[in-house]
Amino acid sequence: MHKALELIFDWCYPLLRKIGFGDTIASYFSLVLNIAMLSLLTYIIYIIFRFFLVTLMAIAAKKTKTRFDDLLISNKTAKYISHLIPLLFIYKSVPVILNDFVYWETMFGKLVGVYIILLILWIVRTIFNALRDYLKLKPEYSDKPIDSYIQVIMLILWMIGVTVIISELFEVKANTMFATLGAVSAIILLIFRDTLLGFVASVQVSLNDMVRIGDWITFDKFGADGDVIEINLATVKVRNFDNTTTTIPTYSLISDSFRNWRGMLNSDGRRIKRHLLIRAKSIRFLKEEELQKMKQIQLISNYIDIRQTEIDKYNASNQIDKALPINGRNLTNFGLYRKYITSYLENYPSLNKDMILLCRQLQPTAQGIPLEIYTFTKDKKFENYEYIMADIFDHIIASIGYFDLEIFELSTGKEIVDNL
Repeated sequence: MHKALELIFDWCYPLLRKIGFGDTIASYFSLVLNIAMLSLLTYIIYIIFRFFLVTLMAIAAKKTKTRFDDLLISNKTAKYISHLIPLLFIYKSVPVILNDFVYWETMFGKLVGVYIILLILWIVRTIFNALRDYLKLKPEYSDKPIDSYIQVIMLILWMIGVTVIISELFEVKANTMFATLGAVSAIILLIFRDTLLGFVASVQVSLNDMVRIGDWITFDKFGADGDVIEINLATVKVRNFDNTTTTIPTYSLISDSFRNWRGMLNSDGRRIKRHLLIRAKSIRFLKEEELQKMKQIQLISNYIDIRQTEIDKYNASNQIDKALPINGRNLTNFGLYRKYITSYLENYPSLNKDMILLCRQLQPTAQGIPLEIYTFTKDKKFENYEYIMADIFDHIIASIGYFDLEIFELSTGKEIVDNL
């Protein structure tokens, strides 16, 4: 190419001298001519390599079974590589073309070198993006924070790239640069505080397996209640159940408290833990005729017989005076109701009988005596879980009247007037 440019210049130089241009003008004319020829050749090389790289990669991607090469095409890796080859051609040609212009040769060479470094970083980025998309297609990696890993690697590469660029532009040694960065580390920590915190948090989240993509988490501080859809270096994105998206700083996952429901989803059941408030004044001992009537309730008829026999035997052996119900041992409507609810839960088909199942009495409150249901459903799906829980409490509330018990609720204005 250089010989061709010399032939063109040898042909043009006498003409320039004839029309009055001096050696300086002729030299600049030679420079412009060389740059024009270099630009033309560079463009031709770019067109050729872009056509072959993009076309050949597309053909190869169609013939292979793996999806990775398809993702390389969608991330335009071949397109950016086709830019790199002409740049390398320019970088090698600059010393020849600008041989007589030392200053411009140095400046232009540095700029081209910087552009090559940035382009290499961008090509590496597209390859990592393709790798990220490919790993997300694999079931074993679908819940891993791949974005965080990629961003950490790219952050390190960009730091190295910026160091090389500064060294190239200002002819500073890398050792000197790192020593300078150490001296201004306090300022760097202040500027990149969120990035560094996010980096540390991402590592801890990954190592401790605190959060995975697809986990259902609840984070009251940020109003998040939904599935994790993305984990990267700086943020965690949560798609809430109302289809809104909450963005949480990654370092908040290790500095604040949040709830991860993964353990529940991976377990054998989802817990029901809810209580009713029973009016204390409605709790009393049961009379014999009331017990005979309650024996008609099939779930507790055998229990009443067995329990009443034990109580009668105890009272008789201890010569208890039953003139007053408070003497000796007695059945209460509240205790019998707890037994009924326990039997009802044990026979309910959608509950996991291998896990805890109980109906218990809690600490009395100003509103009444809490009666709590503590059990686990087999079905953990949200809609089915809510239906099962509602069905159980529908029956509990409807059956409470058969035991002459009352549920606490605030009186309305109409009730107050009626009681006057």
